[in-house]
Amino acid sequence: MSTASAAAPRTGSVLADLLPASRTKDIALVVGGAVLTGLAAQIAVPVPGSPVPVTGQTFAALLVGAGLGAGRGFLSLALYALVGMAGMPWFANGTSGAGGASFGYVLGMLLASTVVGALARRGADRSVLRTAGTMVLGSAIIYAVGVPYLAASTGMSLTAAVAAGLTPFLLGDALKAALAMGLLPAAWKLLGRRG
Repeated sequence: MSTASAAAPRTGSVLADLLPASRTKDIALVVGGAVLTGLAAQIAVPVPGSPVPVTGQTFAALLVGAGLGAGRGFLSLALYALVGMAGMPWFANGTSGAGGASFGYVLGMLLASTVVGALARRGADRSVLRTAGTMVLGSAIIYAVGVPYLAASTGMSLTAAVAAGLTPFLLGDALKAALAMGLLPAAWKLLGRRG
């Protein structure tokens, strides 16, 4: 077996697996993913007619899943959700708690991070097209949980919730997916060459 093939990242790995293995590293990655998501949530732009702002939070949650894998991604977003529910003001616009209209999106991010992490472990973050599909699926999962929660928590009809909580965000999600399509495969190429 040649040195080049032994050093190349293999399918079954996520970017975090390229770091030396340790329990301390895993804890730091989980906490770091939660903090990254909390910080990204503070990048919030109000959407007229919607109680849900455009944030960097969904992008961070999907990157956390892709970079850390399903297990660490789940733990990271679970920590983010639990600490926010306990009162840490790091949900969108510095809010906290489980009662807000946009809390369903947080729950969707928890699920999406896990699914995206599982797909990344199968190599879905290594090419532009596969990364695009992975990000689209992750976003769809977030909406599948967030939009019905929005409808239930505000009394909106499902049609109104789609108009307020999905449609205005599609362009931003396309831009976030395009950014991920550049970042993730490039990171693998860079790390594969250095490996």
